[in-house]
Amino acid sequence: MKVIFNKILIIIILILFIGENFSQTNAPKYSNEFLAIGVGAKNFGMGNSVISNVDDVTAGYYNPAGLLKIKKNIQVGLMHSEYFAGIAKYDYIGVSKRLDDKSVGAISLIRFGTDDIPNTTQLIDKDGNIDYDRITRFSAADYALLVSYARKLPKGLDVGANFKIIHRRIGDFANSWGFGIDASINYEYKDWKFAGVVRDVTTTVNAWSYSIDEATREVFDRTGNEIPENSTELTLPRIIMGSSRFFNLSEKFDLNTELNLDVTLDGKRNALIRSNAFSIAPRLGIDLGYKKIVYLRAGINNVQLIRQYDGTESLSISPNVGVGIKFKKFNIDYALSNVGNQSLALFSNVFSLSFGIN
Repeated sequence: MKVIFNKILIIIILILFIGENFSQTNAPKYSNEFLAIGVGAKNFGMGNSVISNVDDVTAGYYNPAGLLKIKKNIQVGLMHSEYFAGIAKYDYIGVSKRLDDKSVGAISLIRFGTDDIPNTTQLIDKDGNIDYDRITRFSAADYALLVSYARKLPKGLDVGANFKIIHRRIGDFANSWGFGIDASINYEYKDWKFAGVVRDVTTTVNAWSYSIDEATREVFDRTGNEIPENSTELTLPRIIMGSSRFFNLSEKFDLNTELNLDVTLDGKRNALIRSNAFSIAPRLGIDLGYKKIVYLRAGINNVQLIRQYDGTESLSISPNVGVGIKFKKFNIDYALSNVGNQSLALFSNVFSLSFGIN
């Protein structure tokens, strides 16, 4: 255990050094943030504190090295959820395949989008008349394709990587393409599991292009709106460290607990631990199982210090709860998730299904 803690200390020192260098860049915060929401109701129920514990097809999203824990030859996962009173829809599908006794591959597809947005730029004709027939509709959606690979190494180490393609589209007005790489490593010691994930390890670059027709340009000019120009957007690396422990409580009950530290390197955020170079946000999750059939879950995430109007700061925490059922080859999960207090309907319902094929 002493060797493990020494390695963790070295990683923390490296984070401080790397964060100080990245903080000098002009990269924006919250770029490609839809990829930080999470996937799978099981994981939402634990507050997304799962990177060392994840053992199903969703590992392709959270920690590709975790794909090696899947016992089925092929596993398929599906998820659907809706946010902000159904305005935004979030969907996920993933497929994993064991390649041999030491390696597993997976493909994941994610979409987060808002559809049927009214385009009112042509609402008023050249004569100044309002014509509702001139209203058209468009979608604003973010897509991500993750191709994952995991490999078992000697001395109990598992490693994994993602190659991801990101496409973001706002109707016919704007779209971008981006490419990135994630890397991860797992290690187990008795009942303890340790994991480290570096997302966007090489810094992900999104190249934006805009297509504004002449009629829309005229509207923008008359209303004082800025006409956007082609640009690039950077997503800096994000480091997630996790540790979990399994407890066999009795013949019928078992318990999994996990703590994650989410380290962002784009400067100061409203996180519990923060500096000008980096911010650290903790996440905590528990999973109580009964006869390996029924599972009750709870977790907290989005731990933030929110500045009030009087200059003081208050602690904000997002609670999550969930339940899961295993029936033969099928896993059915549900979570009631608080997505960062971002809407009047504070809680969102998340459903997911996974099944395996031997």
